[in-house]
Amino acid sequence: MNRPERTFTTDEIRLERRLPTYWRVTFDMPPVNIFGPRHLPLLSDIVTAIETDPDVKVVVFDSAVEGFFITHYDFLAPLEESLAVPPGPTGLQSLPDTLVRLSRAPVVSIASIRGRATGVGSELALASDMRFASREKAILSQWEVGAGLVPGGGPMARLPRLMGRGRALEVLLGADDVHGDLAERYGYVNRSMPDAELDGFVEALAMRIASFDKEALAETKRLVDVASLPPDVEIKPEWDAFLAALGRPASQTRLKTLMARGFHRAGDVENRLGFHVGQIGS
Repeated sequence: MNRPERTFTTDEIRLERRLPTYWRVTFDMPPVNIFGPRHLPLLSDIVTAIETDPDVKVVVFDSAVEGFFITHYDFLAPLEESLAVPPGPTGLQSLPDTLVRLSRAPVVSIASIRGRATGVGSELALASDMRFASREKAILSQWEVGAGLVPGGGPMARLPRLMGRGRALEVLLGADDVHGDLAERYGYVNRSMPDAELDGFVEALAMRIASFDKEALAETKRLVDVASLPPDVEIKPEWDAFLAALGRPASQTRLKTLMARGFHRAGDVENRLGFHVGQIGS
């Protein structure tokens, strides 16, 4: 039996080649898996490897941090650091570029969600081909509007295609938590299942897909993409709107209030914030 080959991109984002045909990407950025500008080139490099490797057929994204898939962008990092990251091969800025390329890669991508997949975490999950969630532990959201921001990683283009306009607006404008079963009912995820069954299900599905012919997988996915993926022209304005909102004084005031209440810390973050960010005063 092949032994897994571990490639440590960094201590925070690990790529494990379980088989030549089956990879795992694990986020390990304790305490709450915050994704920032320094992670942008790392994730881009992983997607480049996924795009170009001749053998890989399926990749699973998961987390090593209990309670968190990926929470949100790093708002303590200077805005200049995000602006300094160059556009990617699509011409889009780094985060939307990486997510667009992941969606179009000739490899099946699966998000295994246990804990909070909020902000960037939600956007990575939406860019993946499939999403499976822990019924007890998964929480998804696009909370940004409640803090005076605009989501930047493509959810306005992707969510309406998955769940329809009304439900997409409920998620985006309500800016509230969506737990596993409701996420399944809305089409946010493929399935919500008991937490004890999540790992086994995702592993079995990934191994099954990895056993199939790569050309057949890639061509089938390509044809589904033609009918379902948003064009770049719909994705590009979202990151621009996110950065513009991030620079507004009102948004900075709201974010500072969140930081003071523990938005970047673990512990009782759910109890102190509840991610009901819309309750913060203007």
